Amino acid sequence: MSRFTLLLGGGLSPTSRLRAQITGSRCIAADGGMIHAAPLGLVPELWVGDFDSAGEELLRTYPQVPRESHPRAKDQTDGELAVGAALRRGASALVLVGATGGQTDHALGNLLLSLNLAQEGIPTLLTTGLEEAYPLLPGHRVLDLPPGSRFSLIPLTDLEGVSIRGARWPLDEAQVPLGHTLTLSNQVIGDLEIGLRSGKGLILAYPYQPAT
Repeated sequence: MSRFTLLLGGGLSPTSRLRAQITGSRCIAADGGMIHAAPLGLVPELWVGDFDSAGEELLRTYPQVPRESHPRAKDQTDGELAVGAALRRGASALVLVGATGGQTDHALGNLLLSLNLAQEGIPTLLTTGLEEAYPLLPGHRVLDLPPGSRFSLIPLTDLEGVSIRGARWPLDEAQVPLGHTLTLSNQVIGDLEIGLRSGKGLILAYPYQPAT
């Protein structure tokens, strides 16, 4: 599996969990997302965007990183351009760092983009270090979340056959209509397993961070 870390312009808390998730991956930065490279100890192999949010200091700091420049008047966000660049380089899994925690429009766009990627067979994690998001499609998945972590399942369509195991509030073949809050604010107590018979949604998780 060829895993790529994409640095986007949203929030970042460089936790030990996040560092472990990106270990050994290749890296591409999207415009101002390059600001996350130093805190994570990364030097991207490519820097993509229209560079309207990178700033002169970042541009001076990373003159050695090859740039793929695009006009400001374009049909894709810098984040989607970075995803395309990663796929052209053979990416089979993606970690989108800073995909949320910034502007709501960009965050929502990134979340919906992850659903498209999942439908194309590209596993995608969106993370700020403190918040993680996973696309949810029909099937069964196991999530590696520490006990005590909070999580919510957000329906983007009517959901049929929702099953949750390893949580404080389990479910068995439940229906969750679009706009319903049944599956918000649950808590991991064991090995978290989520099943879905039909529909589309998102899993938002807040991994338990032990006090240091």
